[in-house]
Amino acid sequence: MHIALIIIHVLACFAIIGIVLLQSGKGADIGSAFGGAGSQAVFGSMGTPTLLGKITTGIAIVFTITSFTLAILGGERGSSVVREAAPPPASAPAPAGPGPAAPASPTPAAPAEPATPTPSQPR
Repeated sequence: MHIALIIIHVLACFAIIGIVLLQSGKGADIGSAFGGAGSQAVFGSMGTPTLLGKITTGIAIVFTITSFTLAILGGERGSSVVREAAPPPASAPAPAGPGPAAPASPTPAAPAEPATPTPSQPR
């Protein structure tokens, strides 16, 4: 069902693109908005809906319904793209035998500072 909805959705996309490109623009009658005779609205009168206008409305409704349906179905299947942090590495087990424990890591010695400043060093 999911594949069928995607196919219908893509076909509706192409149909909307094609039908909108076939229609004439409303901007051609823009002169009637600025005092032209017979203007009933800001961008001219709507008039009776044409066949292409009705088809565009129907395909837009199909496109909207398939968009919402695919969004709902996709939300159920989706997962986060953010990866979970890796668990911290487990520490090595302590040796079971009686023996001296090995030092974990030697600490670096801090450099010794002179007790009194020499005349050549600033205070």
